[in-house]
Amino acid sequence: MPGTDHFSVGAPCWADLWTSDVDGSRAFYSALFGWQAEEPSEEFGGYFMFTRGGAPIAGGMGDMGPDLTADDAWKIYLTTDDIAGVASRSEALGAEVRSPVVPVADLGGNMVLTDPTGATVGAWQPGTFPGFTALNEPGAPSWFELFTRDFTGALEFYRTVFHWKTQIEGDTDEFRYATLCHPETDEPLAGVMDASSFLPDGVPAHWSIYWDVADVDAAVATVVELGGAHVDGPKHTPYGRMATVTDPSGAQFKLRTPPV
Repeated sequence: MPGTDHFSVGAPCWADLWTSDVDGSRAFYSALFGWQAEEPSEEFGGYFMFTRGGAPIAGGMGDMGPDLTADDAWKIYLTTDDIAGVASRSEALGAEVRSPVVPVADLGGNMVLTDPTGATVGAWQPGTFPGFTALNEPGAPSWFELFTRDFTGALEFYRTVFHWKTQIEGDTDEFRYATLCHPETDEPLAGVMDASSFLPDGVPAHWSIYWDVADVDAAVATVVELGGAHVDGPKHTPYGRMATVTDPSGAQFKLRTPPV
């Protein structure tokens, strides 16, 4: 992964949780990952930071009024150096801009869109704040993945809008998968899965975040003890041992212990 003081264009750089239970979520993730939940900021409408070892690792936000209630989901942000261009290119390709470009003090600018395949994603143009302060360490992000029913359309969209460089890893009906590659090193940064054969009816295309943990099995047990739910796994894969869980409000995420 790239250094966390800079992210290449198109790379996942941040994640935040829109939760219907701010107090519960602050307590849950602090207990699960050993994070600290900073106080909500009045300046930024109640937005708060989760920190890891004193450094920001994720964000959180509650309901934003009666007409903007939380969807209890984690949202991924992709880096851009031209957020206005992201907005215009997205709309031209049929995406829905859900939150227009907004400056966030001197930290940067963000927007939120739903891509043409139905997945919600954010864009972040960094100012003084690039994003994650750690990757691939316990309690830090480990991988990012888009599950979509329109594999070809998704790749076209992200290549055009976020200037992705991609590599096809599998192209059969059983396994159709591509990775976003670092533009200079070809290091994999995120994945796109053709999920048309297994996404349940009513479940939209979506981005998933994987959090690194030292012991997936123990982490799943802790999730359940804290009031969350076990969805799938743990299971061994060539990429480590993985499981899918939800927090007590229903926000889904994945846990991963990388292979030794």
